[in-house]
Amino acid sequence: MAPACLLGICSLLCTWSVVTGHPCSLDHQGWADCNGKSLLHAPSSLPSNITGLDLSFNSLVVPRHGTLLMHFPSLRFLNLSSNALLALSPGVFSNLGALRLLDLSSCSITYLHKDAFKGLGNLHTLLLRNNSLQQLEVPFFLPLKALFHLDLQHNALVSVDAWSLQLMEAVPLVRLEGNPWVCDCTAHPLQQWLQRRQAVQVTCASPPGLRGREVAALDSQDLGCWMKQRFPRGVSTAQQITVTHSNTTTPPPGKGGRSWPYLVGFLVAAIGISILIALGAKCKLFHKNFASYRHRPLPETSSVRGSPMDDGSSWDRGSSGWAASESHPMPHAANLQAEDDDGFIEDNYIQPSEQLPEEEEQESHLSI
Repeated sequence: MAPACLLGICSLLCTWSVVTGHPCSLDHQGWADCNGKSLLHAPSSLPSNITGLDLSFNSLVVPRHGTLLMHFPSLRFLNLSSNALLALSPGVFSNLGALRLLDLSSCSITYLHKDAFKGLGNLHTLLLRNNSLQQLEVPFFLPLKALFHLDLQHNALVSVDAWSLQLMEAVPLVRLEGNPWVCDCTAHPLQQWLQRRQAVQVTCASPPGLRGREVAALDSQDLGCWMKQRFPRGVSTAQQITVTHSNTTTPPPGKGGRSWPYLVGFLVAAIGISILIALGAKCKLFHKNFASYRHRPLPETSSVRGSPMDDGSSWDRGSSGWAASESHPMPHAANLQAEDDDGFIEDNYIQPSEQLPEEEEQESHLSI
């Protein structure tokens, strides 16, 4: 019974194509093949319940306003490759809400309007390889909530902004090979994005010194990035791109980023010198305080008549003995006391030998 039904549907579709006169062939799975028929417009006589449509290798003209195709509520696969579409007008696919795969390869597309894919909330695969796209309009990603595979191979992309890269983070499979990427400081967000995804085969086209090298294998010094530039507060977080000023000369490979040992050595030397200076200052202060406690005892003098004793050994500082004492008379005791008196009376400062004559003098006065 089932084979008979399928045969009947196939016969009905073939009969429909003959009656309506469109050049497309229909199969029993609901696929319409209009490949290479030199069509300027999609046939309006196609059944509305088809699930797949191949319009590749034609000469389709995209209308400036309105949609490219009539309403196909069940259409899930659309192949428009190898048509000279050049540009896609806003909402050109807005009536294809069930579409899952859209192939726009080799269509010479140079520009994508931000609303070109409006209404394609269920789109799973978008193929844009072999076109002439030079930049990506960031908002064109926004309607593609279910996008899984994005193919941008072999276009004319030289750079991509950080916001587009952030939106592409939600797309598991993104192909960027074959574009003439310029590997300067503007490619730093792309380099970080490729490193996170461990992407390979995305190579630089310029400058000549980096041609052929993988973008993900480069670092910020290879890209010539030196100083960070901050964006004003009015710019949203998604639009804040870490852009750096590039130097006109690229540093020699292997010599950048080696200055940290010198910085560490300088800090260690500075800390060591500071410690030595602190120790020296503390030692000097210690010697000064220690010297202030080293006192010299007063010379032994006789309390009788207030005249100094005849012991010249404590006053003779030269080598001439008594002769020197006679040639230089000893100073008066009052003067000596004025010189040695510093205004303080210390314990045990008067020797015991000086106390005996004073006791004898007191006894003589009492006897008188």
